[in-house]
Formats: sequence, C-alpha cells, structure tokens
Amino acid sequence: MSVAELPGQQGLHLLYSDHHGWLKGWLYKGLGNAADAADMAHDVFLRLLVKPASRGFSSPVDARAYLCAMARGMCVDLWRRREVERAWLDTLAAQPEPFEPSPEFRMMVIERILEIGAVLARLSDKAQKAFVTRRGRSASRAAPRPRRRRRRAKWCSTPCCSTWTTPMAR
Repeated sequence: MSVAELPGQQGLHLLYSDHHGWLKGWLYKGLGNAADAADMAHDVFLRLLVKPASRGFSSPVDARAYLCAMARGMCVDLWRRREVERAWLDTLAAQPEPFEPSPEFRMMVIERILEIGAVLARLSDKAQKAFVTRRGRSASRAAPRPRRRRRRAKWCSTPCCSTWTTPMAR
C-alpha cells in the first residue's frame, strides 16, 4: 500500500518510519552535525504534520524528492539565520564593554532582521538594491554630528549703527 492511499496520520507515520533514518543521514552529510541533522529531520516531518503535502506520493522516489526539497529549503533558512546571528554577535563584540543586551533583546533584533530579509526577498533586485543603498547611507549618518550653534542676528542698539550684526563669539 502506498502513502497516497492512506489517510493523513497513518500516511505520515508510514512516511516517517520509511524515510526518517534516510533523511537524517542525508542531512548529516550536508550539515556535518548529527544533532542539527536530527533536529532538521524532525522539523521536516513536523512541518508535514502541520501542512500536509497537497498530493500523495505514488512512489518512495517521489516522497524522498519532496522531503529533500523541504529539507533543503529549511537548511537554507537555518544557514541564513546563523549568518544573521553571527553578524549580530560580531556587532556586539565590537561594542564597548558595558553594553550587554538581554537575551530577549538579542532574539528580538535577530527576528526583526530576518523579517526584513524576508520582505526584501520578495522585492525585485532593483528595489532591494535601492533599499540597502538608502539604509546604508542613513546608517553611516546615524552617528550624531557635532552641531554648530547658529548665531542669531540682532539689531545693533548703538545710535550710530543701523545695520544687522551677529553677536561676538565669547
């Protein structure tokens, strides 16, 4: 009996029992870490449980191809998240010693960066470049510039002078 012929939970159980070990080994080759491979394999099946495949699998080859495609996408998400976390930790390391944000703040910043990345991924290349260029310029100007005090013009109060002057610097 193929997976396509079985109702939801039984089909998923059969798919899990037939392909979990294989998927974990395949992920281990790509990730190089047994713990990450096991987590990712379970996450793939958890995602299948939450959002089942739109069609059944007529053969084990189809099932493995679908599982590989899901796992590959989830690995890309994992690598992207780790890259963002690494960049954030590098930024924190460059901060002065007294600055130590809370773990909640760190997670909030990382989540926000990932949300921005997801929104940018939906834009055209031209729009992405415009956004990054604009934000890069404003970030370089984010440091406060020393402000020059503007001298206010005042009327000279001496009777001999009838012109605008600026106060003398003290």
